[in-house]
Amino acid sequence: MLRTEELLLNVGPQHPSTHGVFRVIVKLDGEIIKEAIPVMGYLHRGTEKLAENLSYTQIIPYTDRMDYVSAMTTNYVLVNAVEKMMQLEVPERAEFLRLIVMELQRIASHMVWWGTYLLDIGAMSPFLYAFRDREIIIDLFNELCGARLTYNYMRVGGVKWDAPEGWIEKVKKFIPYMYGKLEEYHTLVTGNEIFLSRIKGVGKYDAATAIAYGLSGANLRCTGVDWDIRKTQPYSLYSRFQFDVPVRSGGDCYDRYLLRMEEVKQSLRILEQAVEQFPEQGETMGKVPRVIRPPEGEVYSAIESPRGEIGCYIISRGKQEPFRLKFRRPSFVNLQILPKLLVGETMTNLITILGGIDIVVGEVDA
Repeated sequence: MLRTEELLLNVGPQHPSTHGVFRVIVKLDGEIIKEAIPVMGYLHRGTEKLAENLSYTQIIPYTDRMDYVSAMTTNYVLVNAVEKMMQLEVPERAEFLRLIVMELQRIASHMVWWGTYLLDIGAMSPFLYAFRDREIIIDLFNELCGARLTYNYMRVGGVKWDAPEGWIEKVKKFIPYMYGKLEEYHTLVTGNEIFLSRIKGVGKYDAATAIAYGLSGANLRCTGVDWDIRKTQPYSLYSRFQFDVPVRSGGDCYDRYLLRMEEVKQSLRILEQAVEQFPEQGETMGKVPRVIRPPEGEVYSAIESPRGEIGCYIISRGKQEPFRLKFRRPSFVNLQILPKLLVGETMTNLITILGGIDIVVGEVDA
């Protein structure tokens, strides 16, 4: 009689398809996964503990290094929380700049995900297309704040610098260009039979499961739950703009793929309106005390990052440093469902499912 023995296999931490130093110990019966145990901590930086000895402005660069694929949004959630505590008014021009860079960042983040996800499951060309177009956004950011990945651009009360002359015009030109490239991506990948066979029906779960695990972003909206903080709890200037929240009900990797592609389109819609309404003049910093000391109390601020709800919880004792700071990191929360999704799947689907969740390990291990 044929008999199989269970095999323990390490996937990662040094593996390109784990999207960072992330390890999964899988128990295999042949090709079928019987158990999966995620092992984290290889990139742990202790950001929340370090913040207790830093001023609020000094913490901003640390947020860059959490979700380093979407640093502008992690910048924003911190400064927004402090502004709530201090009841600061942010000048309109500064808020427009913040919103524009966050939506550009959302597109750039999804481009990284799209390119690397297709690379994970065996397609080389999409990665090159994605990084070609992402480079335009990175150049815009470099021109705006002098950095390509960790921007340190947001400030409590505004932004570090105003946009240079002609920068908004460059953003305007990028929008129609990206609309065209998005159609090119769909032509290249979305209808491909091999691609569809790899992701359709894989990693499926329902709305009740998604809510029970606290999922957010595309990982929640793929189950039919219409929840986007930009719409449900508007912040910044989002209430001024017309855009749709893409929702699908299949709950599989294919739906998560389509949602992120549609989110790029909706971000372009927001950018179209933002650059048209961008104020010609105005301050980029509000009236902020030289030493930032939020009053005693606590606050929670949440925004919609490319990976879902990112939150910042601060307890203040009226000092220059926070008494306690805690981030709700969507990559960490969304990753919790991985062991459940992998049981009964094959090893090839492990990579498909993990990539479909879209994690940044810097945020998982912050």
